[in-house]
Amino acid sequence: MRALIQRVAEAGVTVDGRSTGAIGPGLLVLVCAMQGDPDDAPAKLAARVAKLRIFRDEAGRMNRSVLDVGGAVLVVSQFTLAADTRTGNRPGFSTAEAPARGEALYLRFAECLRDQGLRVETGEFGADMRVALINDGPVTIWMDSAERA
Repeated sequence: MRALIQRVAEAGVTVDGRSTGAIGPGLLVLVCAMQGDPDDAPAKLAARVAKLRIFRDEAGRMNRSVLDVGGAVLVVSQFTLAADTRTGNRPGFSTAEAPARGEALYLRFAECLRDQGLRVETGEFGADMRVALINDGPVTIWMDSAERA
């Protein structure tokens, strides 16, 4: 699974003008299930995201996790994180997981974050969403579950 993680002051997502999720301080996580992701990928990625130390401590250093600061997480599916731009001008998305399994992995990822004790809001898988955020820092981190054994 791939994730683009943004530390936010606030973030929200709407579908057809209705809010599906909104948070105050915390993380906006754009996530994409990739072909070949093992069944335990959502749990492993969620554990890494929950413990990622990108919030300021008392000395102003990035040394605290979203768990440490009591933040929330907004999880939004984004298959375009699978974009292959090595050739041509049109990205290819053939490495993204098929929709049915992709949605299952996405929902499992959100559930695993909840299991970590986090308040989690979500977008709507496969929908045309509008995501609004105020990036805090800005801090934006790219993570791939396949990068760690």
